[in-house]
Amino acid sequence: MNERNFRFHTVAAIIVVICGFWFHIHPVEWMIILLLCGGMFALELVNTAIEHTVDLFTEEKHPLAERAKDAAAGAVCVYAAISVMIGLIIFLPKIMQ
Repeated sequence: MNERNFRFHTVAAIIVVICGFWFHIHPVEWMIILLLCGGMFALELVNTAIEHTVDLFTEEKHPLAERAKDAAAGAVCVYAAISVMIGLIIFLPKIMQ
C-alpha cells in the first residue's frame, strides 16, 4: 500500500504496541488498543476505496465527488482523534507513575 496516511498509521500502531509492552498494559487495554488500531486500518482502507472509486467515475472537479472524498477523510480524522484520546487515557496514568 502506497498511501502516505496508511504508512503513518502503521508507524503509530507500532509505537503504540511497543509502549503497550513497555508499560505492561492489561489484557482489556490490549483489546481496546487492538480494536482502535484495527478500526483505523479498516477505516483508512475504506477511505482509500472511496477516493479511488470517485476518481474512477470522474476526472473533473465535481462538488459531490469532493464532498464524498472529504466526508471519508473526515471520518478517518474523527476516528484518529478519538483513538488518540483513548490512548492518552490508557497510557498517561502509566507514564505519570
